[in-house]
Amino acid sequence: MSLLAGPIQLSDESRSLALARALAPHLRAGDTLLLSGQIGAGKSFFARALIRARTGNPDEEVPSPTFTLVQSYEAPGAEIWHCDLYRLSDPFELVELGLEEAMGRAICLIEWPDRMGDMAPPEALSLSFEARPDAHWLTISGPEAWRERLEPVLA
Repeated sequence: MSLLAGPIQLSDESRSLALARALAPHLRAGDTLLLSGQIGAGKSFFARALIRARTGNPDEEVPSPTFTLVQSYEAPGAEIWHCDLYRLSDPFELVELGLEEAMGRAICLIEWPDRMGDMAPPEALSLSFEARPDAHWLTISGPEAWRERLEPVLA
């Protein structure tokens, strides 16, 4: 896994919103984004913005999947799965949720990916959010194959 970008300062919500909107059209079926970071670091905000951008509906209701574990959305080109694994007690519950299958056919946004154990796909893009006193920060890492796809997003 390579460092692809960062740390990127997300000085306010508008910067995170812009980045999510820029990334959304570059995702395709089978892509998995692993969103990690402490509570309040911006994972859910980023996922919500990306889902709204990808569905083309800025008013799309995007509830937190903290209690349901998974919310899915229809979007052009691929279904989107937004997962919050915070309450997951065993990585094998991913199979029961259907997430293992979804990672091969949908765009999957997974919060708290550390709960996946070794079930995270090796080709996933990792977005690590950090809340510091001065601002929120984002570090992006993943396989080299992502570098070219991210160039227009990070330009």
